[in-house]
Amino acid sequence: MTVDVLAVGVGLGIGTGALLIVDGLRHNTQPTGRNRRRTPLVMGHLSRRAVHTAIGVIIVAIVTGWPVAAVAAGLFGWYATELLGNRTAIVASIGRTEAIAGWTEMLRDTIGAAHGLESAITATATVAPAPIRAEITALAGRLTHQRLDQALEVLAAELDHPIGDLIVAALSAASQSSVRELAGLLSTLAASARDEATMQLRVDAARGRVQTAVRVVSITTLVTAVGLVVFNPAYVTVYATPVGQAVLAAVATCWGLALTWLTRMSRFTQPERFLTPAPTAATAS
Repeated sequence: MTVDVLAVGVGLGIGTGALLIVDGLRHNTQPTGRNRRRTPLVMGHLSRRAVHTAIGVIIVAIVTGWPVAAVAAGLFGWYATELLGNRTAIVASIGRTEAIAGWTEMLRDTIGAAHGLESAITATATVAPAPIRAEITALAGRLTHQRLDQALEVLAAELDHPIGDLIVAALSAASQSSVRELAGLLSTLAASARDEATMQLRVDAARGRVQTAVRVVSITTLVTAVGLVVFNPAYVTVYATPVGQAVLAAVATCWGLALTWLTRMSRFTQPERFLTPAPTAATAS
């Protein structure tokens, strides 16, 4: 049993390390200002995942001594936040959409009093909604040494949002040529952004039943498995054999695929962007 525990611990440690390295490289392929600000959050999230994985592996390996069960517990610990419903990403997405709408309305109201579009952007930088204030402040800073259309391209990449692309396109057109009724266009775009945020809230509420089903299935299965191992170990002794481990691997795989499918059903798919980031967007500052 001790050898199995050590083998499982070493294997999961190597696997977790590989996942951390791959995920870290993936998040740092485009070191934009937004990605740099997200790095501490990403590392904190990965650290929590690693802790959950280690706890699951150690406890299950010590209690059962089954390598397959330990690996399954480690994988469940790694994806537990997503499987059991993480509303942080949804709330952040809705807040970001509403923030874009709020800044667009600020820009619309400021254009009339400011002398030009660049002055309006600079005036709204310090009072922009918190979720996108850093991006708008960076935009205002770039205007001191870049043309407006170039600075807006970087803004589109940093916002990384379909509505943001529409607003950037409207502002770029206004900076390069005379666009009539820019204030009216910005009002329409702000209304569209708020409608999208409302739609996300409705979709999230409708899919709450699926998320509840995932939690119920996960908790019920885990409680049943723990109860059998602790209170009726003779019933699950068959899983200690090589054949039993193979069967347990098949059961765990089917269970994991089912939970993953249910989780994907509850996700909100963001519409695709239509503006492709400029090649220099990742390195501009």
